[in-house]
Amino acid sequence: MNNDPLVLTTKLEENLLQVRTKFVDTEDLIVESLHRFNMDAYLLYIETIIDKKLVEDKIVKPMLELDFPTEKELFPQALVQETNSIKETVESILQGKCILLKKDSDLAQIFDASSFKARNITEPATEAVIRGSHEGFVESMTTNISLIRKRLRNSNLKIKYFTIGNDSHTKVGMIYLDHIANKKTVANIEQKLSDIDIDFILAPGHIEEFISDNYSVFPTMLSTERVDRTVANLMDGRIAIFADSSPGALIAPTTFFTFYQSPDDYNSRWYFGSFIRFLRILGFLISIALPALYIAIVSFHYEVLPTEIVFSIKSSLEYVPYPPLIEALAMQITLEILREASIRLPSRIGQTIGVVGGLVIGTAVVEANLVSNTMIIVVAITAISSFIVPITEMGSSIRLLGFPFMLVAAMFGLIGMSFLFMFMLIHLCKLESFGTPYFAPFSTLKWSEMKDTLIRVPMNFFKNRPNDTMPQKKKKTNN
Repeated sequence: MNNDPLVLTTKLEENLLQVRTKFVDTEDLIVESLHRFNMDAYLLYIETIIDKKLVEDKIVKPMLELDFPTEKELFPQALVQETNSIKETVESILQGKCILLKKDSDLAQIFDASSFKARNITEPATEAVIRGSHEGFVESMTTNISLIRKRLRNSNLKIKYFTIGNDSHTKVGMIYLDHIANKKTVANIEQKLSDIDIDFILAPGHIEEFISDNYSVFPTMLSTERVDRTVANLMDGRIAIFADSSPGALIAPTTFFTFYQSPDDYNSRWYFGSFIRFLRILGFLISIALPALYIAIVSFHYEVLPTEIVFSIKSSLEYVPYPPLIEALAMQITLEILREASIRLPSRIGQTIGVVGGLVIGTAVVEANLVSNTMIIVVAITAISSFIVPITEMGSSIRLLGFPFMLVAAMFGLIGMSFLFMFMLIHLCKLESFGTPYFAPFSTLKWSEMKDTLIRVPMNFFKNRPNDTMPQKKKKTNN
């Protein structure tokens, strides 16, 4: 049974012992005696996460001339917090704050002197745009929230904090617009965050697996490092989740088409934005179906091709010793290995390895009659199409979906592909993201909502928010 006291007492040495007990063998905990400053007190802090100069200038030096009767004048209540909880005292020290313990007082004074290092605000490398903002989130949640508040100067912007992780005590923030976001969705996500019981949370990706309702290959929460994308989704009635020490935000609820929207779509003229959006959707179909279509046609349905193309493909396949499925699988797996290698290698040589490796391997396997020329073209188009997706998670999902399509095409041809495609559509129509139909508006057949799906219509037609988020305030304008 734990007999440790929960609150501080009026005995200074006993309070000091209780706090130091929580930091046994922690050598960066500094206990500074203030007896020589005409007082009987101790200042406690962890030197590796505080601003030492700030402590000296704002706390220690003023105390050289401090008389206790004027203490309230020296430290205004707006700058100092007080607590008598030992747990809160320990947590404050871990957050980079200084604790002042005084004689004959059962209250600890808390001074904020944290100095956690953070990198400069830059544009996310995986979500670059041509026009628009080039600001991205950083590892400081305070900085990230300030970037959102800079764009949304609205008192309805609500922020709720959670502490998740029994050992890591990771600070997590949930942000939404109170007058727009659906109350039930907010309460649902808030409850799921509160129910997380785990020792360690590192990034929002960990949180996603705990609060997501399904285990689909399609991501049901959008992960982004872009500030403008997050703000736009907040304005549509969605909710953003941040974790301290992570530069990403999780957006929920989402639909399939949310992952194919990019800030460039809205920063460009509507007809160009629509053209690029359509290309992205076309890239989705190419990525999952093109290798499978090649396998099905070569193996079963070569009669659908013109005679000249049939002879061309036949001549390239004449000396390949195994079926098209093995060709496609080998090249797709090789491509994934090259992609992963280029990511892990240092940036200066990663791109070189990717390009040179692709050219060398492609040329070598064709000359060795291990893969046909046509297959090289098919795999190259498939790879390029999979990288056109603005969100990395969706790109990974569609590359993964290509493998079952290739298998059914090799076994059953176009009939197998048709059945698997229908199964995928049924799954998309059945899938939900926190109560929102994932394939809306196609699964709900609301034609008025399709103005921002396959294409983007002019901005003056966007008078209502999308119904899929079930917003409280549907009108975007007062007209």
